[in-house]
Amino acid sequence: MTKAIIIEDEKLAVNALLHTLSEITDTVHVEAILGSVTESIACLSASPEVDIIFSDVQLSDGYSFEIFKALDVKTPVIFTTAYDDFVMNAFAHNGIDYLLKPVDKKDLEKALFKYQMFEKHFTSHNEAVQRFVKQYDIPKKNRLVVKKGIEYISLRLEEIVLFYTENKLVYVIDVHGKKYIAEKTLSDLEETLDNSQFFRANRQYIININFIRGFKTFERVKLQVDLNVPEINHIIIISQENTPQFRKWMYNA
Repeated sequence: MTKAIIIEDEKLAVNALLHTLSEITDTVHVEAILGSVTESIACLSASPEVDIIFSDVQLSDGYSFEIFKALDVKTPVIFTTAYDDFVMNAFAHNGIDYLLKPVDKKDLEKALFKYQMFEKHFTSHNEAVQRFVKQYDIPKKNRLVVKKGIEYISLRLEEIVLFYTENKLVYVIDVHGKKYIAEKTLSDLEETLDNSQFFRANRQYIININFIRGFKTFERVKLQVDLNVPEINHIIIISQENTPQFRKWMYNA
């Protein structure tokens, strides 16, 4: 019997993963379902007997990577994420796998097969997990150097309303409605930005909570963000999948 722990703060995602697991195998037994970084550290610090961990990337109180920075976890981890560009490069040559939400049955089967292939390696070594975590162990910045024409400008992050990607370029818009070019991808920016201030709304946008006037229901299951900077006329939609996390982010600010 394979003993598993699920680290996930969304009930629908937990139920979906449990259902898919039950369709694939009857040899995986979920020992615990943990919903936050704090709860996970408390549980895993007791060194429970567990063979594999399924972990969401973004939890209600931070990134799950904080768990593996705080503890010497020697258990293989299969991360789940809403964005395929968020962790794909990090896992390209590691023994750890990732699942793109919503979890696909075939992807889960492949991930479990990979776990079986690398089981002995993971139980004796933690290097792959640590290599992955180190990529996110980056100090948060207060400023960002952006480009406008041939000029490079240092912007305070508190003045940036949003980042967005268009035609393979990433643009920055400040509180005055001025537009600049960032020399990083949205995924790179997401790693260094303070996640209590900035939120990855969807594949195209990262938004600053300090410039959100409010939000409203859009197409029943999505949300539309209303910015308090009139000069910026971008329509920002929070997807159905990201809506619960966005609400938590707003209410916990």
